[in-house]
Amino acid sequence: MKESVDVRQIPGEAKRRWFSSIEFDLIVWFANDQDITGFELCYDKTSRERSIRWSRTKGFSHMAVDDGEHRPGKHKEAPIMVLDGYFDAKRVCSSFLDESRSLPKEVTDFVLRTLEKYPDSQLAS
Repeated sequence: MKESVDVRQIPGEAKRRWFSSIEFDLIVWFANDQDITGFELCYDKTSRERSIRWSRTKGFSHMAVDDGEHRPGKHKEAPIMVLDGYFDAKRVCSSFLDESRSLPKEVTDFVLRTLEKYPDSQLAS
């Protein structure tokens, strides 16, 4: 994964860093003391893109990207996030670990440790 430079920072929000590869996007938010306050891991970008998001204040959410393409007889619409059910934590974490070798170790470790806490996660088995 490579880090994007010149990531737009939004006034009033925590600083963010953006890492990406063909299959993943990882956006990480940092507090002033450099503690991670949240992240969004987008995965399966080349097939059916989904996103697992965690924040210190809101916990987890799992979403799918509706790309707006499948609307017979209508123009393509803007992609939107929609609720998605099952999160295959074991598969996603294994793939993420393979691709995250170039990330700062503390970022990779934090994301993986946090995903282990996802409800119904099978990672500990």
